[in-house]
Formats: sequence, C-alpha cells, structure tokens
Amino acid sequence: MVNRTDRQGGVLRSLDWWTIAIYIALLIFGWVSVCGASYSYGDSDILSFSSRSGMQIVWIGTSICLGFVLLMLDDRIYDTFGYVIYAVMLFLLFATIFNPHEIKGSRSWLVLGPLRLQPAEFAKFATALAISKFMSTYGFNIHQWKHFAAAIAIVMLPMFFIIMQKETGSALVYLAFFLMFYREGMTGSVLFTGIAMVVYFVVGIRFEDVFLWGTPTSTGKFVVLLLVQVFTAALVHIYCKDKKKAKRIALYTIVPNIAALLISKFIIEFDTLWVQISLCSALVLYLFYQGLGTRIKNYLLISAFTLGSILFFFSASYVLNEVMGAHQRVRINVLLGLEDDLAGAGYNVHQSEIAIGSGGLAGKGFLNGTQTKLKFVPEQDTDFIFCTVGEEEGFVGAAGVLLLFLALILRLIKLAERQPFRFGRIYGYCVLSIFLFHVFINVGMVLGLTPVIGIPLPFFSYGGSSLWGFTILLFIFLRIDAGRNLIRN
Repeated sequence: MVNRTDRQGGVLRSLDWWTIAIYIALLIFGWVSVCGASYSYGDSDILSFSSRSGMQIVWIGTSICLGFVLLMLDDRIYDTFGYVIYAVMLFLLFATIFNPHEIKGSRSWLVLGPLRLQPAEFAKFATALAISKFMSTYGFNIHQWKHFAAAIAIVMLPMFFIIMQKETGSALVYLAFFLMFYREGMTGSVLFTGIAMVVYFVVGIRFEDVFLWGTPTSTGKFVVLLLVQVFTAALVHIYCKDKKKAKRIALYTIVPNIAALLISKFIIEFDTLWVQISLCSALVLYLFYQGLGTRIKNYLLISAFTLGSILFFFSASYVLNEVMGAHQRVRINVLLGLEDDLAGAGYNVHQSEIAIGSGGLAGKGFLNGTQTKLKFVPEQDTDFIFCTVGEEEGFVGAAGVLLLFLALILRLIKLAERQPFRFGRIYGYCVLSIFLFHVFINVGMVLGLTPVIGIPLPFFSYGGSSLWGFTILLFIFLRIDAGRNLIRN
C-alpha cells in the first residue's frame, strides 16, 4: 500500500498547477471587485472584519485551507462515499424547507448563530459525486430509459427541494448537468428539444399580440407553429434517414400556411391559427401511422415531439400568467421588451448597464466607480458584481475576467478528457458545466441578456457559502485528477 508521504508527494507532483493559478487569479480579482462594490466614500479601513471586503478575505482564506485539506484526502473517498454525501445534503435541503428564517423571500439559508449557510451551494458537488458514481457503475447505459430516468432523478431531486425553498435561480443551475449527459452519450435530440422550447416560449410570448401582415393572425403563434412543422421535417430527415418524406412534410405544411395567410390578407380575413393547428394534428397522426407501419420508433418519438411542442406552446402563456409569481412574470416581460419597468423589476439591470457603460474602455479606476459607490445598483457585491468590474476596470478588465473564466473552462475540459476512469471524467464535466452555466447566466443577466434569477458569479460574488461551494466542487476534481497516475498496491 502507498504510504502517506509518497502519496502526498505524488499528489503535489501530479496536481494541475495551471488550474490552481487561474483559481488564485479569480480569487484576487474577485476580492478587488467585492472591495470596489462594497466601498463607500470615507471608509478608512477596507481590511476591517466589520466590512464586506474584510470578511471576504476570511472566506478566501478558509476556502484555500479547505482546498488544501481536500487535496490531502485519498481521492477514492469521493467515489466510495458519493451516495452518503448526497444523502446528507438531501437531508439538509429537505430540512431547510421548514427553516423559520426567511431571507429576501427565500428559505434557503440555515442560520447557526452568526453563521449563515446555504445548503443549495454545497448540494452541487454532492449531486455531481452521486451522478458520477451512478453513471460509472458497471452496466450503466444512458441509452436505456430506465438508467437515464434514474440519472435524471438524481439531478431533479435536489432541484425539487431547492424550488420548495423558493430559490428558483439556484434550482435552475441543475439543468447544467444535461451538458454532461450530452457528453456521455445522451442523444442530441434532448438538447434540441430544450432549445426548441425556449425558442417557442420567447417568440410566442414576445410577438403574441403582434398581428401578421395586417391580418387577425398572431405573429408569435404563426411563427411558432411554422417552426414546429419545419423542425418536425428536419427531425424526420436526420433521425429517420428519409429525405423524401421530410421534403413532403415540409411541402404539405409550409405551402398551406402561406396560402392561408394570402387568403386572409387579400380575400377574406380569418385567423390562420386553426389551419395551422389542423396541419399539426394531421402531421402527428401521419407520423404515428408511419411509426406503427414501419416499426421505426423514431417516427413515434418525432410525433411525440410535435405533439409536445404544441401542448407546450399553448400552455406557456398560462404558466406565465397564472403559475409564475408576479415578480417572475414582470422580469420575463421586461427581458422580452414587453414592459419598461425601470423603477421596478428592470431597475437592477438598467442601473447595471449604466455602470458597465460608464466604465468605457479602461474603466474609472479602483474605488472610483460612481454608480457602485453611490449604491445605485442593488446586490452589486453579490449577483450584480460584474457591473463593478465593468465600471472600474472597463472593457479591458471585463474582457480579462471573461478570458480567465474561458481559460478555466478549457482547462477543465482538458482535465476531464484525460481521466482514465469514467467516474473522474463524468465528475469533471459536471464541474465545468456548473461553472459554465453560472458564468453565462450571471454575466448575461448583468448585461440584460438573460433573466434575473439571482445566482452568484463564481469566486467573485460576496459570501462564504458560494465561495466554499465552488472551491469544494473544483478541488475535489483536482484531487481526482492528481490521483490518475498514482500506483497503489
């Protein structure tokens, strides 16, 4: 058996120091940003523990110590106790639902005296460990529905508990695991379906009340149903390998749509929606018949996609107006340009855009940002901390930060691909998927490109829970990677 001294030496030699360097650089830039976001004119000591910047040093120091401890543990412990860690975190997530302490409308925090912890931040690495262990077991096949459904359940269970805590933003992060599923062999049609649903929702809601070409036909509904038909034809061509049927579907759906629109415009006005619904219904029945006749299940799956697309689209408006909360509905309407609520839901994004734009090319300099110093941007040291980077460091600084994150993602891809065992590779892709989701959504919402869902920017946003959570997530993978070449007797 390898002794402790040899093992530690092997770990340090095999450790990926480039990733460590990127991690340290992000921590430094993150602290500078927290300092700039929390500083007020007249503050005499930015290193005081009574200040946010001073406390962030504590969180950074403890995170580095935590990372060192994780590196010293045997990498096999993460595989062995993956389910146990997952079960513990599920219990904490469930217990937090009944937490009497509600902070900003959310019950996602456990308050232990002066210490506040958010279990949802730690559940990410626990879920990554559990799904990696499950998918690396002998006989697992992602193409078998029982196996794939079980893997999805492992991801969805903590997501459900977090939603029950009224923390929708943190719950949506778990959708990032589908990128890992795709890498491990999940059919691309699943990702395509998800993207298609987003397109249906955005186009349908955004242009629902815009009438097409002066007719009673809603532009949003017309375009979405036309896309459903086009997507269906494309799926038949790709997955059924039948170019002739795909062309026939496209011809028999697009031509009647255009003909109905022309009749409505020049002969008699009517809503072409019913023509499109009839065409889609006929298309579903045709594909179902083809599936039964040819015994090619892809026809049945495509018919399910078409039917599901129609049902999703017509339920989207109901979900937006009847199921979602008022604050969520307003945020989506503001994002889609349906409302201009600069004093309400759109205030954060509007002020953030002003702060970033005022930074110009080189920025205003450290502690010289006026928008952030005068506290115009709410949550400017947590969810909206990237606007501080844009204001004080300008385009150059913001681009530099994004390049650092890009370097981290590319490095994680390289580390994941060189893993000798499936457990390490799957966990690595879980890590990079979570980081990618956080960076994309957080920066996007600061720039007004994605909905405001309240998730932190890794290593930048103030707080111990998120910083510890991201550190644990990353350093477990670094420890697994460092042990890839160790020889054990």
